[in-house]
Amino acid sequence: MTQARSPILVHLIAAARPNFMKIAPLYHALARETWCEAKIVHTGQHYDPNMSDAFFRDLKLPTPHHHLEVGSGSHAAQTGGVMMAYEKVVERERPDWIVVVGDVNSTAACAMVGTKAWIPVVHLEAGLRSGDRRMPEEINRLVTDAICDVLWTPSPDADAHLIAEGVDPARIDFVGNIMIDSYEMLRPAIEASDARKRLELKPQGYAVVTLHRPSNVDDAAALGELVAQLEAVSAKLPLLFAVHPRTKKRLEEFGLAARLTANERIRLTEPLGYIEFMSVVSSACAVITDSGGVQEETTYLSIPCLTLRENTERPITVTEGSNRLVKPAELSAMVGQVLGGEWPKGRRPALWDGKAAERCSAALRRRAGIA
Repeated sequence: MTQARSPILVHLIAAARPNFMKIAPLYHALARETWCEAKIVHTGQHYDPNMSDAFFRDLKLPTPHHHLEVGSGSHAAQTGGVMMAYEKVVERERPDWIVVVGDVNSTAACAMVGTKAWIPVVHLEAGLRSGDRRMPEEINRLVTDAICDVLWTPSPDADAHLIAEGVDPARIDFVGNIMIDSYEMLRPAIEASDARKRLELKPQGYAVVTLHRPSNVDDAAALGELVAQLEAVSAKLPLLFAVHPRTKKRLEEFGLAARLTANERIRLTEPLGYIEFMSVVSSACAVITDSGGVQEETTYLSIPCLTLRENTERPITVTEGSNRLVKPAELSAMVGQVLGGEWPKGRRPALWDGKAAERCSAALRRRAGIA
């Protein structure tokens, strides 16, 4: 009589809300299988009071099976803290596979713990490169991809980056963009949201703004130039500015907040949850941002995206999508191109189809040797 094989244990590592958005589709795909058991490990790298029951209910996720509660700190303190805390979990409950996601400190930290414990580690969203090593996230990407056993990539350019770095192609699985899975999973709630109506926004009659990167908001002169550009843009198109706490602090510190609050064409809000945010983005004329993920979602939705950065780790959103890198001084003129119908619509990259989690599940099953 053949003895039934026990399910393999898979740890899914997440540190903050964007990570949970990416692991949610994979968790559900693995939960439907009998050959594995998936457990969520929340490192607590970013304490987020909005990581509430409602958020987990939206994503249909259980309470994290392990919460490391590492909290904030310097890059070294966070990385070391996550390594020490997660090592204890691994010693108590040795998983068969570990999946890390994205490019935060917890990603590199847990990858190191797993690799040193001889546990196979998968990097979901591997191969993204900005070419800018001044970005802490770029270092995390490089370290993680160098030591992980399996690299799940979102786009062909990510495969090309890895191969150019000498990665064995046998370690790479092109699975597609899992954030699109999250969007499609939550599309009914996004379309049902009353956020746009509540904020009194007319479809295609406004632009959404998000800013938070230190290069844009931590320098008084740089932020002052962006405020001036937003004022110029608002004369052409009303703006909804979802203000990040870091940005809010700097606006007040540099004496710029009053200019924005006095402008009737600029609506300031607290940061919006994913469902509300995507509700207003999906009906926007354009998005002005320095974020990473929104470059992908606007490409998927063919919405003009003006990214206020020198570079992007998601270049396919520029080469194939509706995203363009914009210098602050050019912002108002570039919005004029959008309004003049001169902006390229782009196209959806390959495998940005809402089925990445299914491909991840199949790839993990194959690599785990499950018949």
